[in-house]
Amino acid sequence: MLPRHHAKADAYSNGYPRSKDKTTYSISPHRFQPRASPPALRRRRQLLFRLCIILAIGLFAFFIWPGASILSILSLGFISTGEDFQLETVRYYDLSNVQGTARGWEREERILLCAPLRDAESHLRMFFSHLHNFTYPHHLIDLAFLVSDSKDRTLPLLSELLEALQADEDPKMPYGEISIIEKDFGQKVNQDVESRHGFAAQASRRKLMAQARNWLLSAALRPYHSWVYWRDVDVETAPFTILEDLMRHNKDVIVPNVWRPLPDWLGGEQPYDLNSWQESETALALADTLDEDAVIVEGYAEYATWRPHLAYLRDPYGDPDMEMDIDGVGGVSILAKAKVFRSGVHFPAFSFQKHAETEGFGKMAKRMQFSVVGLPHYTIWHLYEPSVDDIRHMEEMEEERKAREREEQEKLDRVKKIKDQFVDTGSQWEKDKTGIQNEAMKEKKEKEKKEKEKKEKERKEAAAAAAAASAPDEEARKAKTLEAAREAGKPQGNPQ
Repeated sequence: MLPRHHAKADAYSNGYPRSKDKTTYSISPHRFQPRASPPALRRRRQLLFRLCIILAIGLFAFFIWPGASILSILSLGFISTGEDFQLETVRYYDLSNVQGTARGWEREERILLCAPLRDAESHLRMFFSHLHNFTYPHHLIDLAFLVSDSKDRTLPLLSELLEALQADEDPKMPYGEISIIEKDFGQKVNQDVESRHGFAAQASRRKLMAQARNWLLSAALRPYHSWVYWRDVDVETAPFTILEDLMRHNKDVIVPNVWRPLPDWLGGEQPYDLNSWQESETALALADTLDEDAVIVEGYAEYATWRPHLAYLRDPYGDPDMEMDIDGVGGVSILAKAKVFRSGVHFPAFSFQKHAETEGFGKMAKRMQFSVVGLPHYTIWHLYEPSVDDIRHMEEMEEERKAREREEQEKLDRVKKIKDQFVDTGSQWEKDKTGIQNEAMKEKKEKEKKEKEKKEKERKEAAAAAAAASAPDEEARKAKTLEAAREAGKPQGNPQ
């Protein structure tokens, strides 16, 4: 290989002389001779000349813009001092301003609303009605949706509803930044109630749900978010002020109570979310007996934990601001400060202290000394989804109703058939009734007449008897009158 610089045999290459036989090197630095000095002097003169030009330009600019700083003038705008030193492609955030406070709407604190979606087409319109009604300033709320493993029209309908929401004529209606994320996790559990809430599917299902929540959060959380609100799309009824109501407590993690309405024949209402609870000694002892990957789930006979559940402590007339310290949280409605997630708390997609997803999130937050509370008397209502037994019972009730309707219709048909085949006796009955009434009236009148005649006859007989009794006295009186007349010599007429 040839050397980099070609020279004579006795010349130097890179400061080291080569021997004539080119087999050995003679390292003799003291024999190195530098170049002459004229080139160095020329470079020094050029540098001084350039500095003079820059100084002259700086002095000239100083007299024209006397308020400008010397450094910025001398740097010709390429260097700035203090707060002016910012690049267009760099964003600066002070995370001390996004810690979350009790009155975030007054401090314009931004909320990230996260909603995981899977085959949610039938619930989206109801969910967007809640978005319309939120009283927290909409421009301070960013929306993030994760659509995963869906087979219906969840994604197209979501896009349509978002476009309509953002195009609303009311200037207070549009929301802030909106993110739609697609990611499938291979969730094979069906969305019907029996499958979703079956005991056998709980551990694997919740671990995949935890992955979905973590993917959504990591993709959507921004440095300017102070709060993160998780909301299921199948919430049927909730206060419009729920964000402010939960935020006023100024807790790191807070959840409301969640119930669901039931048909009257099932009791009218029922606790729904049993994942918000306080830890118990029985549950801790149970956890010690389980495998490393086991996941305890509430509401199943297989795991008798005897924990105090937030749902069962509800009083419809209780104070809605009453707080209860809890260890596990349900995922229907969670408001958490963004700093909780920035500190490393997440939804474990593995068995963390024998729990996963939202319950594991609550345990992890408590482990990292964050406050986790629930409101037993502040209630929101989940949509009623009938179970297989409920559906079977409703089908039986429907069959009974149809049987009653058929029976009533058959009865009406028989009555109609009788009327069509036989003479209607209704009018004759009315005639007979009228005749009977007339006969009765006639008989009554005759009876009254006879009684009247009888009384008249009795009166006459009584008068005749009285007259007969007074006849002798009358004859004696007349005789005395005749005798007196004879004595007086005056005729008294015929006594007859």
